[in-house]
Amino acid sequence: MSLPPRAYPRVIIVGGGLGGLMLAILLDKMGVPYHIFERAPKVKPLGALMSLNGNILALFDQLGMLEDIMKVSLVSLNSSLYTEKLEKITEIDVRSHYEYTGYKFLMFPRPDLFTILLNRIPPDRISFGKRVLLTKRQSSGVQIVCSDNTCYEGDIIVGADGAYSAVRHNMFREMREQQEQEVLYSGGSSIVIPPSDTKDFEIPYLCMVGVTKSMDPDKYPVLRHPNTQLHHIIGESTPYSVKDQAEAKEQRFMNSEWGPEANEKLIEIVHDFPVTFGGKLGEIIDSTPKNGISKVMLEEKLFETWYHGSIVLIGDGAMSAMQDAVILANCIYDLENLRPESLTAAFRDYKEQRYTHAKRQIFNSRLNAKLSSGQTRTERLVRHVVLNLLPRSIQNKQFSKDAAYRPQCTFLPRVPDKGTISSLPQKPSRRYQAELRAAAAAAASVDETRRDSKLDLYCASSMRSDACLVPKRG
Repeated sequence: MSLPPRAYPRVIIVGGGLGGLMLAILLDKMGVPYHIFERAPKVKPLGALMSLNGNILALFDQLGMLEDIMKVSLVSLNSSLYTEKLEKITEIDVRSHYEYTGYKFLMFPRPDLFTILLNRIPPDRISFGKRVLLTKRQSSGVQIVCSDNTCYEGDIIVGADGAYSAVRHNMFREMREQQEQEVLYSGGSSIVIPPSDTKDFEIPYLCMVGVTKSMDPDKYPVLRHPNTQLHHIIGESTPYSVKDQAEAKEQRFMNSEWGPEANEKLIEIVHDFPVTFGGKLGEIIDSTPKNGISKVMLEEKLFETWYHGSIVLIGDGAMSAMQDAVILANCIYDLENLRPESLTAAFRDYKEQRYTHAKRQIFNSRLNAKLSSGQTRTERLVRHVVLNLLPRSIQNKQFSKDAAYRPQCTFLPRVPDKGTISSLPQKPSRRYQAELRAAAAAAASVDETRRDSKLDLYCASSMRSDACLVPKRG
């Protein structure tokens, strides 16, 4: 059985965050050439606590990277919510996730995950200090232009450069230009940018994050606990809990990426905030390297436009961005060729497979934010009902529904389900299935040839034996 030749697009990945790095690892697995262009001049150990669960750990398991994550992680069994007076509101148990998926909730510093992924990328496949300003169509593909006046060509540009994506900005510019040309020459246009995509992000939460140096367990006995102790303190009518819309608008573009700038004011505000582990928040901040503290905007928006021409986008964030990466990689593996219609079909398939799940993830994220941090009377009431009065069976039903989405690579052997909840079926890879059939047919052919060879040897041997038994005449 002969297979049509594989398409090997040259992939330009703009952005060296978690989503971009995961996509690079997957492209490397399938032998597709790629290069990452990251605007930061060097790796920065920024970020805070992160959590991964079965929704993405199944992929790490499939890639042989689960042990790497386990080495830097502690297991989380529950999280506790407190008032600003350190009175416990409730405790959220997440142990059922292990039963459902076969993977525990793992928590670790974000920089550790970044390091694990980056170590899988050959140094010559990533360039730092490359801020992409412009994307261009070329006769032989697409091109990016960086702020240092360097240019690079490829067949596909993947925008993995965050909420304020330069790639998205250029894609929209290209769509508008094409729209104007169609209107000018034909009176109508097939290119439409949904109005919601051009609107600003919702007013974000302002957040300061960081990872401390090693702390003294005699001062903080909780550090001796074998599992992660996650405590969430909800402020009430305090500077730490107000969503400052004016500041958010002012800081939106200044602090929309990880960076240690502009922290002093916020540190001063929260310095004397009491913490459940003992002491003041300022003591923990003082134990954190200054270049490891960053002030960021936590923004969420689901765009309707995911691709155009040779440009395709993956989301921001951690788990959702990596899930985008695996589905996009699956679709690239099935590319028939590099013609525009094939690229469009692959990108459309990617969006169709991911959109519903991405929408649900954003809904859940917003709901969780309101439950854990909401300040209005309604939000407090909803928090009390959901966390204290809602039957556990209903919570588990919702939890099990979310746990079922555990995407993996469809071009690699799949890791079998480990939990009691079956993972949602994925669209199989046409090419990988054909490759398996071809391999099976080739193996069967080899076996048949071997059987024929053994039969020939047997017959020859039998003939020699019979000849030896013929009586000798004398």
